[in-house]
Amino acid sequence: MGRHAIITGGSSGIGRYLVSAFASAGYNVAFTHVDQSAAADEVIGEAGASGGHVRAFSSDVGDGEAVSRLMDEASDWFGDAPDVLVNNAGIQTWSPLLDLSEERWDAVIRTNLKGCFLNTREAGKRMVAAGKGGSIINIGSGCNKHAFPGLVDYTASKGGVEQFTKVAAVELGPHGIRVNCVAPGAIETERTLAEAQDYGETWGRVTPLRRVGTPADIAGPVLFLAGEQAGFITGQTLWVDGGVFTQAFWPYQQ
Repeated sequence: MGRHAIITGGSSGIGRYLVSAFASAGYNVAFTHVDQSAAADEVIGEAGASGGHVRAFSSDVGDGEAVSRLMDEASDWFGDAPDVLVNNAGIQTWSPLLDLSEERWDAVIRTNLKGCFLNTREAGKRMVAAGKGGSIINIGSGCNKHAFPGLVDYTASKGGVEQFTKVAAVELGPHGIRVNCVAPGAIETERTLAEAQDYGETWGRVTPLRRVGTPADIAGPVLFLAGEQAGFITGQTLWVDGGVFTQAFWPYQQ
């Protein structure tokens, strides 16, 4: 039997590392991707090397029917309802507000916010029916609380994720289901390096710990919130950012 986790967007970036981390921790892991079969096979190989039981599912997080089908298929594979859901899937576009197209806005909100809602709703139904509680972790961002220029759609979606986390925690708490948010700071991934080759140096310079984060820095807190040691924690946002979004603007030289 064991414990069962579903991770959305597990074929790249932070999600890819989360799949391996949960598999190494003894979870049976179902993860989603969209048209990334080759990358998904690589993730399965990496996670399987540690003895983990991992399976990939092609599923669009913003499609209600696809999400319901995913939850049924994953539960059939587990032989039980999921114990953990990690809403990690997300996309990001760069555009000033006045130039942002309706299509881009819809795409980001559909994936980041609607996807979080749909997967939480469907996993939550199955957790409630199983009667054994569960843990849902939503991946947020520094955009949860700060206004990032050029990222109005992304910021709106992540701010929504944080508030969604709180409401879901209140409603699902009586069923023993905890809902929390992990908000990463500057994390070095393939995507962030593609955006800026000096990403690590730039963000490391302004981060109190004087370095950027790695996907491994995110995996530990997510695993903690998934486990029994966090059994009385719900409705919270855990900032995993090296302090970068805690410090206030200070106009004097330090």
